[in-house]
Amino acid sequence: MHSFTLSKALQKSRSVIKIGFAFSITISAWACAQTQVRTPILQATETITVDAISDEKAWQLAQWRQVDQLLLGENLEAEDFTGRYKLLWDTAALYMLLEITDDVLIDTHPDPLIKYWDDDCVEIFVDEDGSGGNHQFTFNAFAYHVGLDRNVSDMGPTLKSTDSTVQTYNEHIQSQWTRSPQTQVITWELKISLFDDTFLPGADAKPTKLSRNKEIGFMLAYCDADKAVNGESTREHFIGSYPIEGINGNKDLGYIDASVFEPMILK
Repeated sequence: MHSFTLSKALQKSRSVIKIGFAFSITISAWACAQTQVRTPILQATETITVDAISDEKAWQLAQWRQVDQLLLGENLEAEDFTGRYKLLWDTAALYMLLEITDDVLIDTHPDPLIKYWDDDCVEIFVDEDGSGGNHQFTFNAFAYHVGLDRNVSDMGPTLKSTDSTVQTYNEHIQSQWTRSPQTQVITWELKISLFDDTFLPGADAKPTKLSRNKEIGFMLAYCDADKAVNGESTREHFIGSYPIEGINGNKDLGYIDASVFEPMILK
């Protein structure tokens, strides 16, 4: 009788321990999610002029971050492409300084609504509130393609339809770039206005006013096109700034899921 009672007590004790252990793991996972490390973006200490000269002292305070994650393509050599970037912010926008080395620049699609990803272009992924999630056919986040002609292309719904269509968003990003006459170094400078998920083209939307401790999602990538076949270029490499864990080997997920963006915070 006593042995049976003791055995049941031990089983009950073990069950409580298991439940407590599982609860502890759940709490720990929740705590990790709440304390996610976010990359800081420094506030600009002066007005940034978008001229690809980057002579403002504020740029000297920002750290270079590498663009070195191969998301598509094979056998990427340093002679073909290298990249690094910096970010700053003020109440109006994010500012990006991008320095790349690219041995070949190609733009064979003059229409910014047609195969813009198959030309050399800068791709900027922005999630205004850092919430993550699917954005392929919505404005939950943006995947801007900034072409060599400085047109800005992406997909999304319109005022007239919830169907996603390719459009230009030139009012969202102001850019300028220069190429060194002595080397293959290209310098981009960009002003990126942030819009929340209520944005609709033509709806007189206003960009978000930025402030300290605002959390966002951000990722940068470069579409590298080196060859043109029958007068038309195709993307050879796609290089990102943040590691992505692929699904069945596919790492090209930024245009679909904002959860793969780098978590950042304005400081």
